Amino acid sequence: MEPKFKIYHNDDQLSEAVDKLRNDGIPDDDIYILSIDNDHDRRARKETDANKIGAKVIGVSTALKNVFKGKGDTIRSKLNEIGFDKSKSEQLKVELDKGKTLLVVTNQESIDI
Repeated sequence: MEPKFKIYHNDDQLSEAVDKLRNDGIPDDDIYILSIDNDHDRRARKETDANKIGAKVIGVSTALKNVFKGKGDTIRSKLNEIGFDKSKSEQLKVELDKGKTLLVVTNQESIDI
């Protein structure tokens, strides 16, 4: 099942969306935030208490390989590992390059982000 996602440019709207997901009963383990800017990524995750797509999610082997990749390749790899196909991963990476933040929900059939 492909993850659900929405792209945000506004951190307040992102935070509200995460709160709504939690109120709708989506488990925290299924909510992820991803951004190209590491500082922005950390701040957004801290404000929303959402997960990062790290070694726990993608596996230690993939995480180690990502250490030697560029930022764009790492983002695409993370997106592939959580369930997006290569085409969608590339499209999402292009949006992230514009300074936007990606909210991803996994393991959920029918939700509205």
